[in-house]
Amino acid sequence: MASIVPIPTESYNLGFIGAGKMAESIARGVVKSGVLPASQIRTAHLATARRTAFESFGVKVLSHNIEVVQESDVVIFSVKPQVVKDVILQLKPLLSEKQLLVSVVAGVKLKDLQEWAGHSRFIRVMPNTPAAVGVAASVISLGTAATKDDGELIANLFGAIGKVWTANEKLFDAITGLSGSGPAYIYLAIEALADGGVAAGLPRDLALGLASQTVLGAASMAVNMGKHPGQLKDDVASPGGTTIAGIHELEKSGFRGILMNAVVAAAKRSRELSQS
Repeated sequence: MASIVPIPTESYNLGFIGAGKMAESIARGVVKSGVLPASQIRTAHLATARRTAFESFGVKVLSHNIEVVQESDVVIFSVKPQVVKDVILQLKPLLSEKQLLVSVVAGVKLKDLQEWAGHSRFIRVMPNTPAAVGVAASVISLGTAATKDDGELIANLFGAIGKVWTANEKLFDAITGLSGSGPAYIYLAIEALADGGVAAGLPRDLALGLASQTVLGAASMAVNMGKHPGQLKDDVASPGGTTIAGIHELEKSGFRGILMNAVVAAAKRSRELSQS
């Protein structure tokens, strides 16, 4: 194995293989936060709409993935799971351990990515869809030859679109069940809260606005106040009051268990898909 050449943290070129919404969200966040200037980012696509989306904030859009790899020090694969193998194999002759490879492809394991690429300087990242508004929950796992500095570089990169954790890849199915699928659970909760507001007499627009802002505010307090969620809940629930009456109904319906079961079921399905 050749010695690992450090990636220059301020002058490296970043390339995206795949120019979809996730790649766009990452690139926009990186530029907006000042982690990298747009001039150091490139991708490839032939469709006018996708080219325009990236060019609108200064990213260089090329005609072929080969050009992206040739011009990049860090290459992020952001394609559909069913095509990632063919995409990497096609580019394999151009990939070397001088480059840091990254995958945000759901359900595809490092051992397969490394085998297809022909080397193991690879990092797997599991972001989630709130990357689109800069508040993603992303988890990274380092491949065999990825260095600590490589990990810090990618953590800094994905820090531009939210918060970042590092974890063993064996936890990724559970992470998929929680943070990967979790936004959908919360959308259901927001919709249900709004429906409750309408049932209680509120206009639909007001109910939806209050429900969305309430979830946002509660999440912000859970993140920033340094208190356990149970304590925050107790702080709202005064004796004999309205909140404890509502909580009682949630507990009677098994609210906690339903959410726990949803995470476990999604994690199980992720495990099944990754083995198929």
